[in-house]
Amino acid sequence: MKYMLLMQFGPQSDIAPIDTWSPEDVKAHIEFMGDVNRGLVEAGEFVDAQGLAMPDQARIVRAGEGGVPVVTDGPFPETKEFLVGYWIIDCEGPERAYELAAHISAAPGLNGEPLNMPIEVRQVMAGPPEEL
Repeated sequence: MKYMLLMQFGPQSDIAPIDTWSPEDVKAHIEFMGDVNRGLVEAGEFVDAQGLAMPDQARIVRAGEGGVPVVTDGPFPETKEFLVGYWIIDCEGPERAYELAAHISAAPGLNGEPLNMPIEVRQVMAGPPEEL
């Protein structure tokens, strides 16, 4: 089964912005994420993982007249949380996905303390639900 693990930040997570961390703390965090990815590859569970640009670089796109893209800045100031990265994993079931999410949640942050950041776990659907 495939799952997407979504790493989100925002005021509710009570995590200091990464631009306030020491260079050593940032390095330790990035090394941890590299170790996570290598472990997933070695276990045969890795499908994809990407970090995302900060929200100030995000754009909202809608189809305009004749399908022409209409691009606006986003997300907006009322946004409370934002997606900073994701993993797509292929594992035996939800319990393993939860185990991996918990491990990622404990990534080191400021002063090496575990972040306990929220990781949303969602199954990647292989097709439409059977009831359709």
